[in-house]
Amino acid sequence: MIKRIGLFFLLILSIQIAGAQNRQFVYDNKIYLPQIKTVQCYNTKKEQSIPIVTLKSNEQLLFSFDDLNGGSKIYWYTVEHCTSDWKSSRLSPIDYLEGISEDRINDYKYSFNTLQKYTHYELTLPNYQVKPKISGNYLLKVYEDGNQQKPVVSQRFYVVENLVDVGIEITPSTQVPLRFSNQKVNFSIFHKTPIQNPYTDLKAVVMQNFIPQTAIVNTKPTFIRPGSLVYNELTANDFAAGNEFRKFDMRSLRYKAENVQDIVRDTVIDVVLFQDVNGNKPKYTNLVDENGNFFIRNSDGRDNNTDADYANVYFTLNATPPTTNGEAYVIGRFNNFIMDESSKMTFEPSKKRFYNKILLKQGLYDYKYVWFNKDNSQTDPAIFEGSYFETANTYQVFAYYRKPGARWEELIGYNSVNTLRK
Repeated sequence: MIKRIGLFFLLILSIQIAGAQNRQFVYDNKIYLPQIKTVQCYNTKKEQSIPIVTLKSNEQLLFSFDDLNGGSKIYWYTVEHCTSDWKSSRLSPIDYLEGISEDRINDYKYSFNTLQKYTHYELTLPNYQVKPKISGNYLLKVYEDGNQQKPVVSQRFYVVENLVDVGIEITPSTQVPLRFSNQKVNFSIFHKTPIQNPYTDLKAVVMQNFIPQTAIVNTKPTFIRPGSLVYNELTANDFAAGNEFRKFDMRSLRYKAENVQDIVRDTVIDVVLFQDVNGNKPKYTNLVDENGNFFIRNSDGRDNNTDADYANVYFTLNATPPTTNGEAYVIGRFNNFIMDESSKMTFEPSKKRFYNKILLKQGLYDYKYVWFNKDNSQTDPAIFEGSYFETANTYQVFAYYRKPGARWEELIGYNSVNTLRK
């Protein structure tokens, strides 16, 4: 009996050790603790802009999150230089940082007059303590008690040194069957200093609405001209244009604004949205959206960061499963467009509808529904939303360069364009 008890405790201990070992940072935008909500990271020049700053400039990023457990925690942070495909560059912090390699987050405030208590944490980068000194992709890591084995949040951001210019042109797809549903990105990289071997040393990443899941990597230019590299291959960089994002307005919890059907205030706050219908229609409908973004706003108080409350938001989609083996998800910038258990919709056969509940902070939100087909492991955003080449989207191009003999990739150019100014 004693031997069995000893084996039992050894088993429990091994499980705990394995769990601790599995809790480590990944090179992605990720929240590691359930009480951490509303992670934001953007250039301070414009709210919810791409988290990119120019090297050796006065530009800064604002990074923030809420801890629903409240109180004050000892959160530390560091940054790590990454490759263009988001793996560790395996550099020493001395190679890419000025100052110290880690520091505490000292800027925090408690929520005020909210049903859901929380603590709001903020951080600006670069700062006097932590300052990148080379360009490239970076991962911001936040962890507890100075222990990187206790991850809290990881956030991607970019530092660019504008050594080249990137010109972008958006056209309807050149492929006849996709002409009315897709948008094609043609771009050129204009450089003044010679690039010895662009086929091996240069890489360009194209993104639609800054969505990492659909990014396209370009390794070979179509044409090499004096002072420019042209990327306009007929079938390359073709994106499903999608549709304008759905949206709702939760700036106030006292009155019902756009797309809000009901607000129930009890021990928690419930916000019920109007039921959505399948948006896959024969013709495009022109609507104004924010290309998937969200903005924390609170018209009931003064401070958006600390006076905004949290509510359970109920999403409903009146549709039936398009295939027998798949899942529907509701996604947007608010959840990094990630399809996981929190964004998965539950289907109710008797009412032929999908529904989900997500805890969100007061504000304005864009969202859309996508279908994941388990049979072919493909995500189809057009089944519930449609896809029209007239849709207004933003496209980003990141140009990376590894100098001959260098140990890391530099981000030497960046540009972002909108297909339509509304």
